[in-house]
Amino acid sequence: QVQLVESGGGLVQAGGSLRLSCAASGRTFGIYTMGWFRQGLGKERESVAAISWSGDRSVYADSVKGRFTISRDNAQNTVYLQMNSLKPEDTAVYYCAARGGKIPSQRESEYDYWGQGTQVTVSS
Repeated sequence: QVQLVESGGGLVQAGGSLRLSCAASGRTFGIYTMGWFRQGLGKERESVAAISWSGDRSVYADSVKGRFTISRDNAQNTVYLQMNSLKPEDTAVYYCAARGGKIPSQRESEYDYWGQGTQVTVSS
């Protein structure tokens, strides 16, 4: 079992930055690939980014490429999402998720563990 707790959300103006953190506890953190997803009001949950268990591979949604960076610190059992040049359309609840295996995935159905989410609001 893996427990995930997100933090770092908040209110920011367009063009600003936020860094989300996801702290994991339970089974060995390093064996899981990690992903960030988001769900805007009235929208389906979508993949934002994912990172391999070793941190050497990552994938991003086209809408955030060049603005967001996913990283992880296995020693700290934490995965991060650095969000720069934020836009109002980035407003959503952001969730981190964990899955077994080495390959990062953008498929929600492939993730086994989920955090409770953290709200990010970008004002125009």
